[in-house]
Amino acid sequence: MNPKGKKFIALFLVFSLIMLSVNLYAKERRGAKLIITKKDGQLIESELITVKTNSLLLLNTEGKDVSIDIEDIEVIRIVKKSKFLQSLGMNVIIGAGIGAIIGFAQGETSGIWGTFTAWDNALIGAVIFGFLGLLVGGIAGLTSGKDEIIQIEGKSDKKIRDALKKLRKKARIRDYK
Repeated sequence: MNPKGKKFIALFLVFSLIMLSVNLYAKERRGAKLIITKKDGQLIESELITVKTNSLLLLNTEGKDVSIDIEDIEVIRIVKKSKFLQSLGMNVIIGAGIGAIIGFAQGETSGIWGTFTAWDNALIGAVIFGFLGLLVGGIAGLTSGKDEIIQIEGKSDKKIRDALKKLRKKARIRDYK
C-alpha cells in the first residue's frame, strides 16, 4: 500500500470516528422548545413539559412552571434545532466513502492526465463524491431544521386535539394523565 493510501484511510477513519461519536453521549430527555403567541399578543418562550387536556405545562426561561390554557393560545411555534452540521458531516462521510470505494474498484487507469493507481482513483473519488455529499447534506440540513407552526385560534376542536396529540410526542413527559 502506498503512503498516500495509508494517509487517506487513516484520515477517513479519524474523521468518521469523530463525526459518529457525537451522538453517543446520553442526555436527559428534553421537551420541545416552544414560542407561544397568546391571543393578547404576549409571547412566551419555554420548554414543553407536558400536554394536558385543556392546557400546556411549560418550563419558562427563569426555570418556573407555567400553565397556559389552550383557549388563550393563538399560535404555537415549535423551534427546531438546526441539523445543518450533522447532516453536512454525515453526507460528506458517506459520499467520500462511496467515492473511495468506486475509485478503488476502478483499479489503475490511464488518461490524458496520466496514469493513476487504484489509491489515486480512490482519493479522487472521495473528493468528488464528498463534495456532492457536502451539497446534498447542506440542503437537507437547512430544510430539516425549519420551525413548525401550529395555528390554534380559529381551528375546530378536532383539529386542535390532533395538534395537541402531535405536540404531546414532543413533550418531556408524554404520558401525562
